Amino acid sequence: MGEHDFDCVIDRTQTPALKHHKIVLGEDGAGLFAAGVADMDFRVAPCIIEAIEKRAAHGVFGYETVPDGLLPALTGWAQSRHGWTVDPAHILRAPNVLNALAMAANLFTEKGDGIIIQPPVFFDFADIIAENGRTLIENPLVLRKGRFEMDFDGLEAAASAPRTRMLLLCNPHNPVGRVWTRAELARLADICRRNGVLVVADEIHGDLVFRGHRYTPFASLSAEDALNSVTCLSPAKSFNIAACACAFTLVPDPVRRAAFKAENSRLTVNKNNAFASVAMEAAYERGGPWLDDAIAYLEGNVALLRERLRQIPGVTMIEPEGTFLVWLDFRELEPESEALTRFLRHKARWAVTRGIAFGPQGAGFARLNIACPRARLIEALDRLERAAQDHMESTK
Repeated sequence: MGEHDFDCVIDRTQTPALKHHKIVLGEDGAGLFAAGVADMDFRVAPCIIEAIEKRAAHGVFGYETVPDGLLPALTGWAQSRHGWTVDPAHILRAPNVLNALAMAANLFTEKGDGIIIQPPVFFDFADIIAENGRTLIENPLVLRKGRFEMDFDGLEAAASAPRTRMLLLCNPHNPVGRVWTRAELARLADICRRNGVLVVADEIHGDLVFRGHRYTPFASLSAEDALNSVTCLSPAKSFNIAACACAFTLVPDPVRRAAFKAENSRLTVNKNNAFASVAMEAAYERGGPWLDDAIAYLEGNVALLRERLRQIPGVTMIEPEGTFLVWLDFRELEPESEALTRFLRHKARWAVTRGIAFGPQGAGFARLNIACPRARLIEALDRLERAAQDHMESTK
């Protein structure tokens, strides 16, 4: 373990943290293990705090352009961390990844057009499609021997439908924790390219990959695939700065990039936040050691979870390859979604994300956020073990 302290328990109720707010937990949510919202309970890298404090000390917060060092910091990170050469001219700022996904859907499809998703997948994908009048096309993942895989035959059929225009790719995948291999992405890219389907990749978890796995940016596959893609990036997850509202849209195709720039201007989402800018620049320039330590700590939490679940009846883990989100299978314990929600909330005292929220394929599952101090995870697993044993006894 490195020099950074991830065991420190920080009281997040001292800020309006969404994870602990009654909007998420409900009026009777006091005392629940809050592990639903996808952010970390860790203090951010010292270099980020120092950068924000220095900027605040200046005392003037008028309109700003993008700092000269921000895009070089991002492209340098992509090169050194992932071996990915990014042209800074292809990068646009965005308030957040979801904003960029919605803009791409509106710019590059028409109402009624089909957009493919691969459930169980981040629930906002389906919401974006529905709220913008597009047609949801499902290409569900397949669970084989405890590991989720893409259904390429199903993808070919979905992509070849006359009005299918786009695929929303989650790379790495939230919630099942897959870090898609280069071969898997290349096969998906070939299908989409041949059928005229634009790939819009949400790669917000790309920096959070465990040992033995490697994140492959979709746009790094080939020049041809890059032109058939829009990539949505952010340090929000990897450096726990989601509240800074910071993201980038990478658009290699010049025509689509011009359309994005015009839409940014039309919607006036092209302004710069001073604190987001310095936070991102510090993260990409000096945050690597902190992130390495955070990933090592998360791997320790995965190991703890893996070991403890061997003692907990009816619950298994889909082995994560990346992200700080773990997909838990409760189908043996309680297959019915509403009953599972009641069990987790009222018996285990857990506030995690219901699997059914990620599509019908998530019934009987739940998404657990393990980016918390280990003592809190141990306490939560103790609760779950007692509740599961009692539940199994009562249903015999």
